[in-house]
Amino acid sequence: MRPLYVKNIQKILRGELVNGSVDWHVKHAIYYDRHDLIHPNTLIFVNKSDLINWRLIDNKGPSLVISDKPTSELKQVLSNTTVIKVKNVLQAYWTFVEYYRGLFQIPVVALTGTCGKTTTKEMIKHILTQDWNVQASISSKNEPRQTLPYLTGIDETTEAAVFELGLGNSGNILYQCMNYKPTIGIITNIGVHHLDGCNNLEGYIKAKSEIVEGLSNKGTLIINADDENTKKIRLQNFKGKIIRFGIQEQSDIKASNSQFIKNGMKFQLHLSNKTYTVFVPGYGEHQVYNALAAIAAVIEMGIPIDKAIARLKTFKHMPRHLEFSTGIGESTIIDDTWTNNPTSVEAALKVLDTIGKDKKVILVLGDINRLGNFEKKYHREIGTMIAKRNVHMLITIGKKAEEIAIQAKKEGTNAEVHIFENVKGIIDIVKPILDADTILLIKGPMSSRSMIEFAKNLKEN
Repeated sequence: MRPLYVKNIQKILRGELVNGSVDWHVKHAIYYDRHDLIHPNTLIFVNKSDLINWRLIDNKGPSLVISDKPTSELKQVLSNTTVIKVKNVLQAYWTFVEYYRGLFQIPVVALTGTCGKTTTKEMIKHILTQDWNVQASISSKNEPRQTLPYLTGIDETTEAAVFELGLGNSGNILYQCMNYKPTIGIITNIGVHHLDGCNNLEGYIKAKSEIVEGLSNKGTLIINADDENTKKIRLQNFKGKIIRFGIQEQSDIKASNSQFIKNGMKFQLHLSNKTYTVFVPGYGEHQVYNALAAIAAVIEMGIPIDKAIARLKTFKHMPRHLEFSTGIGESTIIDDTWTNNPTSVEAALKVLDTIGKDKKVILVLGDINRLGNFEKKYHREIGTMIAKRNVHMLITIGKKAEEIAIQAKKEGTNAEVHIFENVKGIIDIVKPILDADTILLIKGPMSSRSMIEFAKNLKEN
């Protein structure tokens, strides 16, 4: 964060000093959450309804509290805490955000999508960091509460920023865009997820489309030309630049002749009547889409395409994203326990269509969460996809995933099917058949520590 004098913050927010000194610098900023309060010199926005641990705030001091709580309560603070009372803390927050974001005229990329956003973000960061100092969101930590710390992570040395936008409920993406004010927005794809927070697929698509409004009719929007749900977003009133990437449809940046080669994908990239050969680490057509989106973004930011392609070769494939390892009995274990939704399951099955040819294929699939009233529908659709494929064994873990097994059997799968409540006992079934001719995919929710640990146990030390 660019250090800010407390006296200047007081002036910007037009607040009243209730306690403490204004003659020191703030170096961090958060909306009050005791888990995020880890640094001294932190600005903390406190809502009227928040239950505050004043001693914790003081122990992490010097701290600056901005709040609209009653003055009588704000005077309960201890000596290491400065308090500025404002009329409305929400208005004060947006005043501060507007001021701080306005200090920096740099390219800011914001990404959303059902799948691929973390990988695409990391690709962009990887390409840029050899030339620029880049501020970026960490891993898949994209919750709205992270927004202010990420924004204030920009300082006078930052030359570009790349932020992943989390979607738990409608309104989340617009909120994050109002903070970041992105100059480039990316939608990797729109599948099915978080239907419990968006009511249905239409609501989910609408929530994803908030990034268009977040660009404020300026800047550049980069979208997947092949994605059917992305095509449903209304773009008639968007006045900024639109770049489309794809494989099947007419696109501004297009891939063809995708091939599975050792450790990744090789393809031809077509841009401005020129053709380039690209290699990207990681298997699957979805990885080609991620690479196209990343290359489109960095070119828009001024990186020459030859340089972008060369740097993409050295991108380190992300752990637990269709991560290939040698496992028990020289088997191939594919650990895809990073996230779980119908779109990512389909992408993984498509990879197996190629990599799993002439192999014994074992699927270990866990529950897909946050599908709301459509839980059974989408689990059953996965069962249908599996029934059409040559699968040796299907193992489901959890009550929701049980629907996958039931539907696969109903549609005549040739797979040996097992239904489990948890991972206990699964190793006894798979271990005897794990050999060099076997490929096992394990896919479950990020929240399932037991499935993550089970995947580790399947791999050789």
